[in-house]
Amino acid sequence: MYEQISRNKWKSAALILFFVAFIFLLTWFFEYVTGWGKGGLVLAVVVSMTMAAVGYYASDKIVLTISRARPATKEEFPYLYNVVEGLAIAAGLPAPRCYVIDDTAPNAFAAGRKPETAVICVTTGILEKLNRVELEGVIAHEMSHIKNYDVRLQTLVVVMAGIVALLSDWMLRSFLWGGGRRRGGRDRSGSGGAGGVLIIVGLALAVLSPFIATIIQLAVSRKREFLADANGAMLTRYPAGLASALRKISADTEPLEAANKATAHLYIVNPLKNIKGGVNKLFSTHPPIEERIAALEKM
Repeated sequence: MYEQISRNKWKSAALILFFVAFIFLLTWFFEYVTGWGKGGLVLAVVVSMTMAAVGYYASDKIVLTISRARPATKEEFPYLYNVVEGLAIAAGLPAPRCYVIDDTAPNAFAAGRKPETAVICVTTGILEKLNRVELEGVIAHEMSHIKNYDVRLQTLVVVMAGIVALLSDWMLRSFLWGGGRRRGGRDRSGSGGAGGVLIIVGLALAVLSPFIATIIQLAVSRKREFLADANGAMLTRYPAGLASALRKISADTEPLEAANKATAHLYIVNPLKNIKGGVNKLFSTHPPIEERIAALEKM
């Protein structure tokens, strides 16, 4: 468990550092091509942070409304409250508010920017189809997302992806408006062979950078799922419970009607489809179930 947790923390940190380095590289080409200097980066940061701030502070309310979730009372769902409160004590966190989605498809997610405002939402199907140790594994996974401040991390990643998208778009527009220009007004394409090569590289980077940013963003999401699995197993001290829950949830064929592309990444198992591997794996917010179960079985 400790090895899995440590490995996934380092991989997450490495991805974030690579993302930051990529943004600095893109910024250098952006300055070279457009001549806007660092002001373009500052503007991109401000715009991206403004766009992300709204979703960050209202994320839990937005996703609960979209998912048609309702508050779960202790009288109606004492079993759920008992599991959540027990694992919150084990994690050293305030007990999250509980919500349920009236849907027979088994699934669950956590939301909220900090432990004090966090919520855990489960479907009625997961309460009906999982036994206690399996449900504890699922709730421990979601509790780990809360403890690891994954909503904050994902917001940071969204901001960085937004910066890349804006810089890329402005670079492409600069080419369409007559190519990059130096601050002094000279055309950069006339600065010799090296300048021409840099212009070509800048154009290629402008086209490919949103794609690269998306790949990194999804890779971070997958690593945080692995980390939440490992932390969840640490909380329950029983990895087999979560592994069994993942098998049941992924094998269930009932569609989760409340889920959509905007909220699918929050759930413990992708409610829209399971990615088996290959190229499609790069565009999945979740690791393949087989890999998650294999990692849990090694603990």
